[in-house]
Amino acid sequence: MARILAIDYGTKRVGLAITDSLQIIANTLTTVHAKDAIDYLKTYLLKEEVECFVVGKPMRLDGSDSESAVHVEKFINLLRKNFPLIPIERMDERFTSAIAKRTLLEMGLNKKDRANKKSLDQISAAIILQSYLEVKNFNY
Repeated sequence: MARILAIDYGTKRVGLAITDSLQIIANTLTTVHAKDAIDYLKTYLLKEEVECFVVGKPMRLDGSDSESAVHVEKFINLLRKNFPLIPIERMDERFTSAIAKRTLLEMGLNKKDRANKKSLDQISAAIILQSYLEVKNFNY
């Protein structure tokens, strides 16, 4: 079975997470610089089959798009252009950074390690992906 890949897009860094081959568990994959994200995905897709991209949707508490939504939409357009056969799903990403920070704290990491934004972005992508999987499985 093909995997599902989640993307937590930021203008500086992009956190990536991937499911296992049975699409049960979300795992962190990596963090790449935003300008390198498409090239990284092209290389990754040469090795692994991906059924779907799940991109975090930045929203305000009231449900409207946040300021960063415009950047995410530009990235989604790049995804569509470069990977036209792979569907793109959106997933609310509100609170993922706060949950990721709490996760790092609960892992017992020291302050310096918790400040590593690369880990934060990967964990945020994994949270987005796990949320997507829960919604997807609930609807079946």
